[in-house]
Amino acid sequence: MLIKKNANGFDHCIPSEITPQAIYQRRRDIIKLMATGTAGAALAGWAGREALAQTVPHPGKLAALSGIKSGVAGAVAMEKLTDYKDATSYNNFYEFGTDKADPARNAHTLATKPWSVAVEGMVKNPKTFTLEELLKLSPQEERIYRLRCVEGWSMVIPWVGYSLSALIKKVEPLGSAKYVEFITQADPKTMPYVGSRVLDWPYVEALRLDEAMHPLALLTFGMYGEVLPNQNGAPVRLVVPWKYGFKSGKSIVKIRFTDKEPRTAWNKAAANEYGFYSNVNPLVDHPRWSQATERRIGEDGLFAKRRKTLMFNGYEAQVGQLYAGMDLKKNF
Repeated sequence: MLIKKNANGFDHCIPSEITPQAIYQRRRDIIKLMATGTAGAALAGWAGREALAQTVPHPGKLAALSGIKSGVAGAVAMEKLTDYKDATSYNNFYEFGTDKADPARNAHTLATKPWSVAVEGMVKNPKTFTLEELLKLSPQEERIYRLRCVEGWSMVIPWVGYSLSALIKKVEPLGSAKYVEFITQADPKTMPYVGSRVLDWPYVEALRLDEAMHPLALLTFGMYGEVLPNQNGAPVRLVVPWKYGFKSGKSIVKIRFTDKEPRTAWNKAAANEYGFYSNVNPLVDHPRWSQATERRIGEDGLFAKRRKTLMFNGYEAQVGQLYAGMDLKKNF
């Protein structure tokens, strides 16, 4: 690996195979292949490697948190990244207000140190983990995921974290455990909208155990090569890229294993609008929003042609088997 300084002075690592010399040599190799008429496949492979080799910009706002390149299938979306400013100023985090700009304006009051996450319920090894223990539990990886909101907008965000399954394996769920519940911080002293009538607090989300064990389900500590901003769920959150964004609980303080399907925050608020699964599905509309298309924040204007929504947000090849045989209109 090579250590370089970025424009903000932070150290970051790049794989040694993408040194300028290596890039020059690969380009020469492709030129040779073009001369023999066999360059098509090589060009495609080269384009993919070039995309993967792009360095995620570090905004220089918060402490650096680097991750190694992930080997998980589907972990790197080959799409333009959403600008950091957009990803940190256009948020749903109702503990800090219901307007998209409220979290960035109000979340400075959130106290993220010290922080711990209690893991309990149907597990052999219940434990309360400090944030420092969680950070060291498994190697941090960089994942570039599409994020799709149920409101019909989307982003592409580089996260830093590791598969939630690493933590799950550590605590060893009992054979009777079927679901994993995620309970988030609900402190009215530091989260000014906790106590409002919008939702039943604390905010609770949940996954089926096999969903939580899927390698794409990410226990997340950072984004854009830095620790999470408060408004994006600091210091630890969940990211489940094939589900609508509200399924990815922020500022998690408790993880509980159970044999019964948990009642989740939005499901309790409006069961006819928010099902337990909430997989991204262009064929099943929300009562207030079509899910057939979406608007990419920072790229698609309000009057621009909307892009088509992908089944499971583009992760069908990786997660479709989890729902084989299910009626996805009934189990929405």
